[in-house]
Amino acid sequence: MVVSVLVEIKFKQKEKTFDYNVPSTLKDKIAIGKRVLVPFSNRKLEGFIIKIKDDSIYNLKEIISILDEEPILNEELLLLGKQISDETVSNLMSVYQTMLPKAYKANIKSNVSIKMDTYIQLISNDSALEFLSRSKAKKQNEIVNDLLNNGILLKNKYSNSLVKTLQEKGIIKELKKEHYRIDNSTNVKKLNTLNDYQLKALNEIKNIDKDVILLNGITGSGKTEIYMHLIEETINKGKDAIMLVPEISLTPQIIERFKNHFSNKIAIFHSGLSDGERYDEYRRIKKKEANIVVGARSAIFAPFTNIGIIIIDEEHSSTYKQDHNPKYNAIDVAIKRAKYYNAKVILGSATPSIESYARSKKGYYGLVKLEKRANNARLPHVQIIDMKNEIKRGNKLFSKELLDNIRIRLDNHEQVMLLLNKRGYSSYLTCNNCGHVLKCPNCDITLTFHKINQMNRCHYCGYAEYITDICPKCKSKALRSFGVGTEKVEEEISKIFKDSRVCRMDIDTTSKKGSHKKIINAFSNHEYDILIGTQMIAKGLDFPLVTLVGVINADTILNLPDFRASEKTYQLISQVSGRAGRKSINGEVIIQTFNPDNYSILYAKNHDYDGFYNKEMIIRKKLKYPPYYFLALIKIGGKDFNTTFNESKKIGNYIRNNIDNNTFILGPSVSSISKINNIYYFDIIIKYKDKLIIRTLLNNIYLLEENNKKINIDIDINPINL
Repeated sequence: MVVSVLVEIKFKQKEKTFDYNVPSTLKDKIAIGKRVLVPFSNRKLEGFIIKIKDDSIYNLKEIISILDEEPILNEELLLLGKQISDETVSNLMSVYQTMLPKAYKANIKSNVSIKMDTYIQLISNDSALEFLSRSKAKKQNEIVNDLLNNGILLKNKYSNSLVKTLQEKGIIKELKKEHYRIDNSTNVKKLNTLNDYQLKALNEIKNIDKDVILLNGITGSGKTEIYMHLIEETINKGKDAIMLVPEISLTPQIIERFKNHFSNKIAIFHSGLSDGERYDEYRRIKKKEANIVVGARSAIFAPFTNIGIIIIDEEHSSTYKQDHNPKYNAIDVAIKRAKYYNAKVILGSATPSIESYARSKKGYYGLVKLEKRANNARLPHVQIIDMKNEIKRGNKLFSKELLDNIRIRLDNHEQVMLLLNKRGYSSYLTCNNCGHVLKCPNCDITLTFHKINQMNRCHYCGYAEYITDICPKCKSKALRSFGVGTEKVEEEISKIFKDSRVCRMDIDTTSKKGSHKKIINAFSNHEYDILIGTQMIAKGLDFPLVTLVGVINADTILNLPDFRASEKTYQLISQVSGRAGRKSINGEVIIQTFNPDNYSILYAKNHDYDGFYNKEMIIRKKLKYPPYYFLALIKIGGKDFNTTFNESKKIGNYIRNNIDNNTFILGPSVSSISKINNIYYFDIIIKYKDKLIIRTLLNNIYLLEENNKKINIDIDINPINL
C-alpha cells in the first residue's frame, strides 16, 4: 500500500505531494484525511494523507507513524480545500492548516491536551443502601447519600481519605469525564415570538427556491430573531447550523442570546479563544455534541457533516475576507459548503455589499426585505454638521450641536455613542520649526501618538518609541501633535462632561482576553454614560438606552484611495446610526464632516440604500469595477526599490502580452503605503471577466518567479481593500 502525503513545506506551487510506503503494521489504520509522520530528507515532517494507491514503481521510504485515530479532514473538507486553493491561487497545505485549530495543524507544536475531571459514583444502589443500614460513619454516609441523590459527583468535593475508604469497601468507584474549557449550559428560554413583518420575512426565506438569500433588513428590524427561528427549524430536522458574525466584539451579545435558547447545543469559534478552548469546541463538533456553531470567519470551517443552513450576519463586513494567505472569503466558502450539503445560505445586512445586492437584483440570489424596526421603533433622525463652519466658530473637534445634544442625553440619564475610526491620541507629530514629520523608520507611514503610555507607534510593523518634544532633525522643542484619535476624544469628552462616566473601545483597550465582553456588559448595565470607539462599535450591538450617536469625522474612510471608499463610508455611517433609538426612545444621529455634499453621506442621512446603490452602480460601471468586473491584486515586494520595480514591470508586461481585449491592467504602481517593515511594494491591478484565463495566468506568474529570491509575490483575488 502506498499513500500520497501533503507535507508541511513551503512551496509556491498550490500542491506538492510525496509518496510513501505503508508498513504492514499500519495498513489497517490508514485513511484519507489523517495526519502522518514521514521522513523527508534528513527531517521528520507531518502531513495529510491525500490519496491511497496499491503500489508504486519507485523505491519509497515508509511512513513513520499515524497521528490520528480518526481523519482530521473529512471528504468534504478535503474537496473544499482544493477548491479554495484553486480559486485563491494558494498553496493547498496553507488552506488545510487554516481550516484547523492549532492542536490539529501539521508540524505546529501545541501544548493543548484534553482536560479530564475525576468523578465518583456508586457501584450499586443496593450495596449502598445496605452500607447505610449498618454504617455509623457520619461523613461516609453523607457521601453515599449524596451519590444516591445525584448519581455522580466530582471527587474533589470530598477528602481523599474518605473516598479511598469507600473504594476499599467496594461502595464507590472512580470515573473520568472530559472537562470542556467553555461551559455553554444554561436554563433554556423560549424563542421570542416574531412580529408580523419578521414572520412574513421568515416565510419568504423558507419559500424562495434559491441557494443564497439576501435578507436586507434595516438596523433594529430583528434579523437575529429570524436567524434563531431558522436555526431552530434546521436542528429540529436533525441538521447542523453555522452562524457567522463579523467582529469578535459582537460575539458576547450574540452568544448570550444563543446560549439562552440553545444552551450547550452551540459551539463557539473566534480568535479570542485560547488554543485549548478552540480544541475543545472543535472536538465537541466532531463528536456531534454540538450542532450549532457561532463565531467569526474561521467558524465557517466547523467540521459538520450535515449542514442545513449557514447564516452570515453583517455580510458586507470586510472581516469575512482573510487578509493573509490563503486569502479566502468566508461568504464564498459558505456557498461552496452549502452546495455540497444542499443547504441554504442567508446573507443578512442593513447595508449589503454592492456585489451581493446586485446579485439579488439580477435574480442570482433571493431577496427578502425587512423595512420596519422591531417594537415599532423609528429610525433615528440624522443631522449633518459642516465642520468647516464649526472651525470658523472655534469648534475644532466637537460641534456645538453635538455637545448640546450630549448634555441633553446625560441630563435624561440616557446613553451616547461616539464613533471615530482612528485609534490613538493623535495622527502624527510634526515640528513647527522645520516641518519634519515623525515617521516609522521601517515603513512609509507616520507614527501615531498614544498618550496613555507616552509612545509613538507604527500601526503596521509595531515599531514603538518613547515620546519626546525635541525634533530629531532641527533639535528644537517644537514638536506638536496633529490629527485626532479615540484616545484624544476620550480625554476631551471627560474634561467637558466631568461628571459623566466615559469608556473607550478600540484595539488598544480590547487586547486582553474577555475585554470586549467586559466593556459591552458594563455599558449595557449603564455603568458608563458615553462609549467612544472605532468601527468595532458600529455593527450589531444593541443598547436600549443609547439615544444619541455622534460621528466625529465621517471623512476618515472617504479620503482613502480605494474604489470602495464611498460604499464603506455609507455602511459605517448607516450601521453606527442604527445603534440609536432601538427601543421606545427616539434616536438622534449627528454626523460631523468636511464634505457635507458627498453622496454617500447624504444617502446615509436619509436611510436610502437603494438611492446610494443606484448612484454607486453608475460609477462602478464607468470605471470597470465590481460587480461589472472581477479584480485581482498582485503585490510585489522586495528589499531593494529599483530591483522590485524592474521585476514588477516584467510581470506587468507578461500579463499585458497574455490578456484579451476584455481585460484591463493598471500598474505596476507604488502601493498606497510604499514601504512596510523595510520591504518596498508595488501593485498591479487586473480587471477581468474570464476567471479561468486569469487563474491560469496567475499560476504561471508564480511558476515563472519561483526561483526569484529577490522578490515576493502576493496575489489577492477580489480584494476588499486596494
